[in-house]
Amino acid sequence: MKKYTYTEQKDTRSGFGEGLLEAGKRNPNAVALCADLIGSLKMDDFKAAFPERFFQVGIAEANMIGMAAGLATAGKIPFTGTFANFSTARVLDQIRQSVAYSKKNVKICASHAGLTLGEDGATHQTMEDISMMKNLPNMVVINPCDFNQTKAATLAILEYEGPVYLRFGRPKVPNFTPADQKFEIGKALLLNEGKDVTIVATGHMVWKALEAGQKLFEMGIEAEIINIHTIKPLDVQAVLQSVSKTACVVTCEEHLRNGGLGDSIAQLLALNVPTPIEMVAVDDQFGESGTPEQLMEKYGLETIDIVNAALKVIKRK
Repeated sequence: MKKYTYTEQKDTRSGFGEGLLEAGKRNPNAVALCADLIGSLKMDDFKAAFPERFFQVGIAEANMIGMAAGLATAGKIPFTGTFANFSTARVLDQIRQSVAYSKKNVKICASHAGLTLGEDGATHQTMEDISMMKNLPNMVVINPCDFNQTKAATLAILEYEGPVYLRFGRPKVPNFTPADQKFEIGKALLLNEGKDVTIVATGHMVWKALEAGQKLFEMGIEAEIINIHTIKPLDVQAVLQSVSKTACVVTCEEHLRNGGLGDSIAQLLALNVPTPIEMVAVDDQFGESGTPEQLMEKYGLETIDIVNAALKVIKRK
């Protein structure tokens, strides 16, 4: 089992903030819009550096998306910022009609995704956002795993022409990917080679998948671990190549089981090579108030849940 270490824990939203500032330096057409959550989205530095390219729209998310679509029509590259719930469910109509349908070059950047928003509870948590966004034609969906990868992803979508949904979070998580990494949209990353089970993970769950891989290795089980940072377009070749060796797969995500990464993998396998699959995800339910640690444990998103899913799926081969 390949060893992964980290020197610090950092929140992925700060990776977005640093990436956005760098994007502003690299391209004068990069602009930012925020729905009254500048500090939460870590957009302060961009605002300070480029005040004429920053737009505080207030608690008016639908207007923000409409403004972003207009700015894109005028040749700008708008990055919108608010919580994931308000970036998607509140403005799905505007995203569908004004951004996705016409392939506008808008970057929808969504923080505080999943259960780890924590104490704010079900009204602010979102575990259905990936489903909504991946089902929109023309929309790219990205869910990076740590600070460095979020910063790299933010710079990568600057160069990509078309609508993107970039999802990241609030809590501090292990920052273990290289600071100088090249982020390739649609290209999964093989983190560990193995022959007994494939574990594909996205976002905050990637580190937990690595922890699970180590525990499985200590049991004599070799897990192949893949970081799916881009959920759409999915790296089909990477998944199929891995399951051709392992013949079983576990998916891991901080999202509902319905409509998320697991759904995409299951569909891929059903159409190409039917394979036993277990999904570590949230059942068909809303979240609740609690600390991130309490919620991840209660809703079955811990390292031990991945280990148990791997043991279960191996028996189904």
